[in-house]
Amino acid sequence: MSFLEKPAPGRLLLDDTVPLTAVIEASQNLQSHTEYIVRVQRGVSSENSWQVIRRYSDFDVLNSSLMVCGISLPLPPKKLIGNMDREFIAERQRGLQAFLDSITQHPLLSCSLTVKKFLDPNNYSANYTEIALQQVSMFFRSDLKWEVLEPLKDIGWRIRKKYFLIKNKEQPKEMYLLSWVDLGPDKFLPDKDLQSVMKLLTSLSTPYLCPLLFSSTSESSALLIRPFTEKGSLRDHICKVKPRESYLKKYCNPKKSQGLELQHIKLYGRQILEGLKLLHDGGLFYGHLHASNIIVDDGVCRLMDVENGMLGVPSALRPAFTQLRKINTTESIDIFCFGHLLYEMTYGRPPDSVPVDQYADVPYAAVASVLQSILSTEACKSGMPTVLELIKTPLFSDVQLQHSEKLQIKVPSRLKEALKTAKESLEKRLQEEQRVLHQHRRLTRAQSHHGSEEERKRRKILARKKSRQSAFENEEDVTVRNNNNSGSGASSPPTCPSSPTPPATTGALTTPPPPPPLPPAMLDSSSRAAPPPLSSSGGAGGGRTALLSSIQAFSKNKLKKSETVDRSQPII
Repeated sequence: MSFLEKPAPGRLLLDDTVPLTAVIEASQNLQSHTEYIVRVQRGVSSENSWQVIRRYSDFDVLNSSLMVCGISLPLPPKKLIGNMDREFIAERQRGLQAFLDSITQHPLLSCSLTVKKFLDPNNYSANYTEIALQQVSMFFRSDLKWEVLEPLKDIGWRIRKKYFLIKNKEQPKEMYLLSWVDLGPDKFLPDKDLQSVMKLLTSLSTPYLCPLLFSSTSESSALLIRPFTEKGSLRDHICKVKPRESYLKKYCNPKKSQGLELQHIKLYGRQILEGLKLLHDGGLFYGHLHASNIIVDDGVCRLMDVENGMLGVPSALRPAFTQLRKINTTESIDIFCFGHLLYEMTYGRPPDSVPVDQYADVPYAAVASVLQSILSTEACKSGMPTVLELIKTPLFSDVQLQHSEKLQIKVPSRLKEALKTAKESLEKRLQEEQRVLHQHRRLTRAQSHHGSEEERKRRKILARKKSRQSAFENEEDVTVRNNNNSGSGASSPPTCPSSPTPPATTGALTTPPPPPPLPPAMLDSSSRAAPPPLSSSGGAGGGRTALLSSIQAFSKNKLKKSETVDRSQPII
């Protein structure tokens, strides 16, 4: 049954996981207050940027709304007198920039709807809770056996996904979790195939996947119903928090979080790997493995939100693995997410950044070896291990499972082909984004290196060397030209590469140069003699000396005056 309304034509599907960066470009003073001009950019493309104007009071409201997270953010203090001084405004602008940086660089705060509205009001002005309530009301009008108990506000981090606690009137003691989610930019399955996949997921009954009781999809959104677990997710268990509280309060700064015992790490890790193997063998892509999507029911870990990949919802760890070009398949994404989950189960918190090469105070050596095979720099550069390779490691190979029978998801061949095509399209989008990020990092490194102090000094040294070399070569050229155009008979020509110095002859008499020949006009054709041959003993140096001597001995008095007949006048 499909009852959800269709999206507006040409609607742009935003990827909410793409990080936003904010830089305060300038400030402007009005009559009684100061406005700050903030340049916001989505991703790495400077073309995808815009300006928002905010007052200090806007920053103060944002800070107040984020106080629930339990983190002290560096907002500059208020000042009533002298708050229009130029120096004070410049100092406050620097403080507000540090405040924005601390928010945009935090993995949970940067994804909150409050921050998105502050930085991008055009794309996040909709009331998603109201939209979800409208869709849920339409569903209840079509199926009267369900009843809403309460909305579970902000228990999840996704902006376009809302949760409601409901019950079945026929079974009033059982509670269920209803979720409404907007389709994402990675939705590549045709609508008909998507409905077939959702029907398949609702029919599954496997120990390592959380059962999906009901699903309905349209061109814009999906509505899902599954059992509600009062104990919450695996992350709620690790952080020791109440499942129904706001995710900012639960996960931003948990006070009592603690890692699991080795026996639970081994058991839960093996069960999660079995669930991933079941999905991969059936041709289903996941990509949403994290502690909040794991339910522990009677000692068995079950994967939740398996449908997210087919619905096109971006992964929570997408900003991390888009930086790593070797993680370019849905299988490698699941392994990378498993490494994050294993780290959180071990230390009680997710890693601050990836790659991770140092594991301080690691409680279990066997766990550290598996973490290194996934999260180390070498692993991120060479590629992820497979699910089977992880199952065969000493950490998980000796785990005894309650369900030892072979599990399998039977997918029709036509649907399997559609899933394969959608999977390839999803991976293609990921690889293109990774290529753009890689080029941006190379350009940034080149610009940073070019503008560094060490590089500027090196360029100055090279420029000085080149300038000295050019000046030396110019001086040599001038010297050679001067020696070629002028000279003295009393001095010998200077030594240069084009005129090698003749060898000196000790004890030999210097032969005077021959007299210059008479001008051709003073000799008749019968008595004209051949010019004396150049001496071969002196080589090039002797010929040069003879030329200089003949020039010095030349006299214009020896030239014969000639008469010319002017024939240019016309004859009359």
